[in-house]
Amino acid sequence: MLRAASAMALAPVVLLSTYVGGWIFLALCAIAAGVILSEWTSLVAHDADPRILVPGLTALLAAAALVGLNLPGAAFGVIAIGAVVAGLVAAAWPRGYPASTAAVWATGGVAYAGASLLGPALLRRDPEWGLTALLFLFATVWMTDIFAFFCGRAIGGILLWPRVSPNKTWAGAIGGLVGGVAAGVAVAYASGVGCLGMVGVMALLLSVLAQAGDLFESAVKRRFGAKDASRLIPGHGGLMDRLDGFLVAAFAALLIGILRQGIDSPARGLLIW
Repeated sequence: MLRAASAMALAPVVLLSTYVGGWIFLALCAIAAGVILSEWTSLVAHDADPRILVPGLTALLAAAALVGLNLPGAAFGVIAIGAVVAGLVAAAWPRGYPASTAAVWATGGVAYAGASLLGPALLRRDPEWGLTALLFLFATVWMTDIFAFFCGRAIGGILLWPRVSPNKTWAGAIGGLVGGVAAGVAVAYASGVGCLGMVGVMALLLSVLAQAGDLFESAVKRRFGAKDASRLIPGHGGLMDRLDGFLVAAFAALLIGILRQGIDSPARGLLIW
């Protein structure tokens, strides 16, 4: 009940800001990325570690501003620089870790948070298909999560990866795939997108990646002995717990779109075949 109530409270805010777009949506993406970086830092360093937070948050804010100023390539560059700087600083002052290990976790945290910003921000920036692409992503990832949860609870069976996530089952994973693909294709059809077969393939790929993102975050939490990334969202844990699958799927969708149509039209590249 608490999980459902939190989702119902957050969804309208996300959908409204996505519809409005522009700087409002960018601000939401930047705030979410900053919170994710803070949660990552608390997991891997057990406190608000300035070695990661200072270069990371600086890079995230600069990247959001550059996206708003129509400089998406520079936004990628700033995130990369922030990740490298965080890794170098962490390696210089490892604080209980080997220098190489500290550098990997610091660099990975900034890159992870940067992906959570750039994926949705650059897809929404596409003036013609940006809104549709985000709605397609929301439908695919959210329905993957919902169907996986209920199919896993109702059917049970063989566990998907018990060492990392003791509650996820193959039945849930397959149910999530079916629900995610159906929802993504339905949104594409309602939006007038053609070639639904390829759109379905994209939805299938993004559904798989969303579940992989969920497992990755579970593995990171298990590595550091944490059940949740934080207690920010009642019933969900932290923002990382809520967006783990979405941020991976969104960044993958962005890369697919860029490869097909370039950095100025990634949403078209994702949806139009």
